[in-house]
Amino acid sequence: MKLLAYHIATNQLRTTRILSVKTESPTVKTFTFKDKVCARAKPGQFLMLWIPGVDEIPLSILDANEDGAVSVAVKKVGEATQALHNKKTGEIIGIRGPFGNSFTLKEGKMLMVGGGTGTAPLLFLAKKLTSKTEKLVFVIGAKTKEELLFIDKLEEICDKRDLVAATEDGSYGVKGLATTPLETLLAKERFDVIYTCGPEQMMRKVLDLAEKHEIALEASLERLMRCAIGLCGSCVVGKYRVCRDGPVFTARQLREVKDEFGISKRDFNGKKIPLE
Repeated sequence: MKLLAYHIATNQLRTTRILSVKTESPTVKTFTFKDKVCARAKPGQFLMLWIPGVDEIPLSILDANEDGAVSVAVKKVGEATQALHNKKTGEIIGIRGPFGNSFTLKEGKMLMVGGGTGTAPLLFLAKKLTSKTEKLVFVIGAKTKEELLFIDKLEEICDKRDLVAATEDGSYGVKGLATTPLETLLAKERFDVIYTCGPEQMMRKVLDLAEKHEIALEASLERLMRCAIGLCGSCVVGKYRVCRDGPVFTARQLREVKDEFGISKRDFNGKKIPLE
């Protein structure tokens, strides 16, 4: 009964007010609000955020605290996110969640690979893993130096030598994608697990490298989500519904859907289209 009550509570729309808005980059803002249900979220889980009169969107959870404060990092990519970026402290939003599974908190030498706002759930995870890690190496990627997210917070968790940045234009760190420094890194050092989140084509490359070097992997997928409870099918990848079976998947699960993972996705009409 307690589990049923919890599931009912998570899927019930709750309204709350924005506590703070912080600009992280030219296209990303962090929104913080109070929600006692999502405050119990684990790294890797997501929530649905409702912008009144506009739409409801899925967002990975950046942070969740015992005092009820919850944060999400939102990139401006369309009408709904633009409307959210225009909101100010004190304005009302709606929340459902948390939904989905979470990353496994393992021990040993960890490697995290984050691209864009995919860094958000990995930062949440890194905070939880600090007491379990023998070593934590974080590879972060973005198009430009200005789009690199949470570098200051990551430097508080990782040794500076273990924080590797890559930018597509070469304005900071290694020139290239987040996967560019991985081959060299994996060739010279052994890790117990790789955690990754970001663009799906990036994560496909991370999966291929993890398999090549026989390292356990967990990836948090970002797909089109409408219901968040496994009913609508818009987030399907192979035999899995990302919202209900994920969003965190193991290498074994991703191997089962290799003909789609990193290759295609579903559009708003449910049609399979190539990933760009």
